[in-house]
Amino acid sequence: MNFNSKPTTNSTGDNLFSALFPSSPGQPIGWKMQLLLIGWSLFLIAGFSVAIQTKPDPRGFGTHQRFGFAPCVIRNQLSIPCPSCGMTTSFSHFVRGQIRQSAQANTSGLVLAIVCLVMIPWSWISVYHKRLWLVSNPEVCLLWLMCGLVLITVTEWALRLTF
Repeated sequence: MNFNSKPTTNSTGDNLFSALFPSSPGQPIGWKMQLLLIGWSLFLIAGFSVAIQTKPDPRGFGTHQRFGFAPCVIRNQLSIPCPSCGMTTSFSHFVRGQIRQSAQANTSGLVLAIVCLVMIPWSWISVYHKRLWLVSNPEVCLLWLMCGLVLITVTEWALRLTF
């Protein structure tokens, strides 16, 4: 047992702050990850392009039916909104700059739209620098992001069912 040694700290970024604001410039990525990020950003751009061309349903939900999808099974069978009711409508309002209507349709849809919008330049900056920009531990960062979105979705759904 050596009492003169200094305690070691965990520098792998096991908390949100170190995952989002690392001391290093970000985790290095190879050409496969660069292609994946380019593809992901193009997919997001395509999604926003579709949202721009889609008129939001005035009811605040059901915009997805304009693509030929069936009405929400949960809403039809149980007469309650599902957790994602209004998500497409929210995106459609968001791309028009109608933030209040976007939040009214589905708050988690608004948050997801903002996250997706931020991910487009983040992907290209990461590709340019060949590092995940500002992200030293992608697993922890993704976990926090997913848990946050799920928490917002479930909380909003509970509030919609209550009121």
